[in-house]
Amino acid sequence: MKVPHIGEAELAVMQVLWQADAPQTTADINRAVEARGWKRTTISTFLTRLAEKGAVTCEKRGAQYYYTPVLTAEEYRRAQTGALVHSLFHGSVTALAATLFEDTTLSEKDIRELREILERSAR
Repeated sequence: MKVPHIGEAELAVMQVLWQADAPQTTADINRAVEARGWKRTTISTFLTRLAEKGAVTCEKRGAQYYYTPVLTAEEYRRAQTGALVHSLFHGSVTALAATLFEDTTLSEKDIRELREILERSAR
């Protein structure tokens, strides 16, 4: 699946859908993001765009529409990470890692987990 471009506001809606364990209505999503002060029509617009992009499906049940993510959080993360590596680091994962770790103090646990990831990748 080609991962579509998702804007920041649309991503907030996707995060609600990813965290839910069942399809969500516009009202469900509205409650989850109410701190943002968005109107229901705004959320409906985001959901329509996400459906057009193929990121969510929409199913009408009675008077309600239920939205389910098609694109997984992991697929989106991988695509965004790949785009970041390509655009900012000229495809160099090493340059990305160096940037992430240069100014960060890593705990022994962090280092151990990173070693395990690197060892799995090398196999």
